[in-house]
Amino acid sequence: MVTLQLKQLSVPPGHKVILHDVSWQEFEAILEELGDHRAARLAYSHGTLEMRMPLPKHEKAKVIIGDLVKILLEELEIDCETFGSTTFKREDMGFGVEPDDSFYIQNHAQMIGKERIDLTIDPPPDLAIEVDVTSKTQLDAYEALGVPELWRYEDGKLEINIFQDAKYINSEISSTFPNFPIVEVIPQFVEQSRTLGRSPTLRAFRQWLRKQINPNLT
Repeated sequence: MVTLQLKQLSVPPGHKVILHDVSWQEFEAILEELGDHRAARLAYSHGTLEMRMPLPKHEKAKVIIGDLVKILLEELEIDCETFGSTTFKREDMGFGVEPDDSFYIQNHAQMIGKERIDLTIDPPPDLAIEVDVTSKTQLDAYEALGVPELWRYEDGKLEINIFQDAKYINSEISSTFPNFPIVEVIPQFVEQSRTLGRSPTLRAFRQWLRKQINPNLT
């Protein structure tokens, strides 16, 4: 048997490595060795560990989408707690996943001040966001953990998955923001940010949203 150390493993941006027959204890050890301040994202499903390294364009899209969600929540006066790419995991289920971004909305109150999450006690995030290809390992983990709403952004398109009857179904409507055409407007403003820039795009989105909330606004 050949044994490799993590420092011998290099994952180029835009690529991923899949390791099989990884025990939960090994998964936890890898998380600890890699630490919190890293670019790589991990997903674990019944012994399969996936390590992926995002591209810079992925990070830009992730940040913009997260900013758009925050503006939605602010303008609608909906409280939330953000947990970014926190590792959500349950040993008893054998699943773990790190979203590109995550939000507690309906369950925000009980997450205030939390620094560590225990999904045997705490709820999963109400909304998780994934940018670029979402693998079966990731989807299996999200389903097992019961994340209510998952946004998957890829190639300029947004797909909304709603957790229903223990599985995800595609939806044109966000359960978090049911009164807005999220599937259309999020990709539109992400694309706009590529040419207009981040700050002008966020201002334009806020203005658009305020007009949707109050059509008489000039």
